[in-house]
Amino acid sequence: MAQIQKLISELQDYSAPQVYNPWRDFDGELDIGAAAPAIRRRQLVQYLQLRLDQARYIFVAEALGYQGGHFSGIAMTSERMLLGYHDRVDARTVLGGPGERTSHCASSGIREICRQKGFNEPTATIVWGAILDYCASPREVVLWNIFPFHPYKHADRLTNRTPTPAEQQLGLRYFQMLHEGFPLTRVVAIGAKADQTLSQFGIAHDSVPHPANGGANDFRAGVRTLLSGGVGL
Repeated sequence: MAQIQKLISELQDYSAPQVYNPWRDFDGELDIGAAAPAIRRRQLVQYLQLRLDQARYIFVAEALGYQGGHFSGIAMTSERMLLGYHDRVDARTVLGGPGERTSHCASSGIREICRQKGFNEPTATIVWGAILDYCASPREVVLWNIFPFHPYKHADRLTNRTPTPAEQQLGLRYFQMLHEGFPLTRVVAIGAKADQTLSQFGIAHDSVPHPANGGANDFRAGVRTLLSGGVGL
């Protein structure tokens, strides 16, 4: 637990242009209120703590997205899952108890369906679907990103951009802190960016294709092979 708190503290300290830090930053237009960063910190702690003695894998993707961890505080996890509006995943599966939204349900900058039910991320749905289908328990997997924050384009926080090589390298420090808290886990890169960064720094890992842009079937096949005792694709 001490390692998790240390990680959260380090995450909270980070700030950079065109990067939203969900555990530090407050958006007066899109967030529910000034307590939003604290809610997201608490949810990340709950998520990680629940998996401390059970995790067997760390799945590492590219970066937080505005439809996922930007508002939930958890990689590849959407608000809609935490609010009970998702078809397969609920807050108990993710957190072991109730979750909270941090997007503003009355913001004119948010689409009506998201104001009603929270944001929903397609990648999160695919990733969690594979976890539920192929893992004995969803607590066997910790989800993370090689750049753990949300990089966005220009001044629009409801966009995603690819993290720069420098951001990916910077993010490795946080991954290493996370891995110290889960030292017996098998690391799995999701997509080329995570694979390249982990390889560059000599971190042993398997890899599976990213589910975005029509890659869902290949991703699921890779996860199925990996979790059945094989190696990734």
